[in-house]
Amino acid sequence: MNLKINSFEQYKEQHQNSISDPATFWDGIAQTFSWQKPYDTVCDWDFQKPDVKWFLGGVVNITENALDRHLPKRANQPAIIWEPNEPNSEHSTLTYQELHDQVCQFANALKSKGIVKGDRIILYMPMLPELAIAVLACARIGAIHSVVFAGFSANAMADRINDAQAKMVVTSDGLNRGAKQVGIKEIVDEALTKCTSIESVIVYQCTETAVEMKDGRDYWWHDAINGTNKICPAEPMDADDMLFILYTSGSTGKPKGVVHTHGGYMVYTAYSFQNVFQYEEGDVYWCTADIGWITGHSYIVYGPLLSGATTMMFEGIPTFPDAGRFWQVCEKHKVNQFYTAPTAIRALMGYGDDLVSQYDLSSLKVLGTVGEPINEEAWHWYHKLVGKEKCPVVDTWWQTETGGILISGLGNHSPMKPTFAGYPLPGIQPVLLDQEGKEITEDNVEGYLCIKHPWPSILRTTYGDHERCRVTYFSHYKNHYFTGDGARRDENGMYRIIGRVDDVINVSGHRFGTAEIENAINANSRVIESAVVAYPHDVKGQGIYAYVVCDGVVADEDAARLSIIETVNTEIGKIAKPEKIQFVSGLPKTRSGKIMRRILRKVAEGEPDKLGDTSTLLDPGVVSKIIEGGL
Repeated sequence: MNLKINSFEQYKEQHQNSISDPATFWDGIAQTFSWQKPYDTVCDWDFQKPDVKWFLGGVVNITENALDRHLPKRANQPAIIWEPNEPNSEHSTLTYQELHDQVCQFANALKSKGIVKGDRIILYMPMLPELAIAVLACARIGAIHSVVFAGFSANAMADRINDAQAKMVVTSDGLNRGAKQVGIKEIVDEALTKCTSIESVIVYQCTETAVEMKDGRDYWWHDAINGTNKICPAEPMDADDMLFILYTSGSTGKPKGVVHTHGGYMVYTAYSFQNVFQYEEGDVYWCTADIGWITGHSYIVYGPLLSGATTMMFEGIPTFPDAGRFWQVCEKHKVNQFYTAPTAIRALMGYGDDLVSQYDLSSLKVLGTVGEPINEEAWHWYHKLVGKEKCPVVDTWWQTETGGILISGLGNHSPMKPTFAGYPLPGIQPVLLDQEGKEITEDNVEGYLCIKHPWPSILRTTYGDHERCRVTYFSHYKNHYFTGDGARRDENGMYRIIGRVDDVINVSGHRFGTAEIENAINANSRVIESAVVAYPHDVKGQGIYAYVVCDGVVADEDAARLSIIETVNTEIGKIAKPEKIQFVSGLPKTRSGKIMRRILRKVAEGEPDKLGDTSTLLDPGVVSKIIEGGL
């Protein structure tokens, strides 16, 4: 299957075709996949409801396209290469035949535990091949997977289980992360004390940590698959049947479950993977993300496997046993496409150039970044030191809600410009709007980034709360999907993403709603109220700055900060930890009681002279005190 664009001229032609006749364009791409029953209509949509459907009438199963159709040609080709946490441990490889067999085996194990089409399953696992197997096994039988990153706390996990009303959890005894071993089965056990819907738990033995197994509920993975058949027919799924729920943070406190479906997600992830990374037969592709995030779903598992690629999974972290680990793995496996986060690049820059230059990186053909805009200094370091100025850098922009990359370079086939994501992929129709919703046609003007036509992998709903989907993404500007990002377009049509314009903080490429973190901080017994904003962070892009009002004078601020951080760790997980906590006597509020985060943001950014008018505040004197006590 070849959907690849081979020149910038071809890109421009395809993009023009995709805008003038989207149905014909996507029909041509969708026809390259295996359908159990052909679709009748390519797309039917209404952004006001919102109601978007792709490939109506079509019956398909994404795993037949990711596995079965490759077997005649690729049965013995590596599908997944797994690199363990410990560099001295053996890596392992699963061929397409082996992956197919193990997916079918585990799918049959799920069935034996009473899982049927439509059931929701939570996956809370380390970066092991078994996580990819579990993801695909769910899809195989029409169960809906919801992967929860194995760094979230028991409380955060319980929220997701309860929202999805999940029937099963798949986990492991523990995980290896750098020099540490973390027990995660006990986190599952704690979460399940707050959940009533879970009937069974399957536990993969990873670290051989002693764990408590609840009789009649908990089963070892090896026992569950013992004796199960390696043949499991793929469940017929309507193109718009749910494939997975992935929880992401919004500007309100409760994480929302973004829903993606079999048909549209399948078509778009494969198409975008092949074009952005310019994957060629025999290449080894490595995305360093975790499958707990959308990047891992789309560009470790589904996009590469749908394309018949060899995809790598990495259990470890970039700085263990030293900060040369990424480059050592690239040399070892002769990686051709390498996709990572600007946060990781900035962190590794701090360890010096020698840890890169000692490795042979001549196999690299394309470098990618994901999660946040990359700053110019990091871009040049990556391009020059890692790519030897021979590899294009694709600075990809997309979201959990978009399912796949929407704006990016296309390997060698489009111009590069540091800090600019690049051009919209064919089928993507971005616009910049002003505050009133009027389209900005001039160049080099900042506006709100919106999309005016659906693409196949657009989210379909937020699980169990369609109104939240409408309000969050489709109510701001009529007949447009609102991304929540600001952007600028240059005179050549390239887009630069400026960052979030709503109450969402992007920490190391992971989104957190300010309300979500404030709710966690407010759970601390000493805290009366809090306000959280983003501030510039040299490594993470944005850090979390918390302004906290406590009951009475805080005598020991260090102890109070530790207590608040511990509360956040418990409520959400360490990834949401505030970098700075400032204790204040009050927060800047309007007379109606709204907290003016705009003012707090300027203080956190070190720009107290740019606060604007504070005379309308209930107590303008609060601001002076906050500036005086600034960290």
